[in-house]
Amino acid sequence: MEYVYAALLLHKAGQKLTAKAMEATLTAAGVELDKGRVKALLAALKGVDIDEALKSAAVMPVAAATAAAGGAAPAKEKKEEAKEEEEEKEEEFTAGLGSLFG
Repeated sequence: MEYVYAALLLHKAGQKLTAKAMEATLTAAGVELDKGRVKALLAALKGVDIDEALKSAAVMPVAAATAAAGGAAPAKEKKEEAKEEEEEKEEEFTAGLGSLFG
């Protein structure tokens, strides 16, 4: 995560995301540097609009929290419906077996 934080810090400061800038930021923060991870992150961020990504990421947790808060009751209902369907299938299966011996 330190590498992502360094990229966000550089972006927020208006600095260009380069390997040299990332390495300097991470070194200043006391992070043991892995140049491969720096290169991989820079390659992954190439062409990404960080401002847009931050806006969409800020909206997602709110939507997930809302769904989680209201999602408890429907899950219980689904569980009950599944149980009823399973009981119906058992009854149908039992009735089908009866016709074999009838």
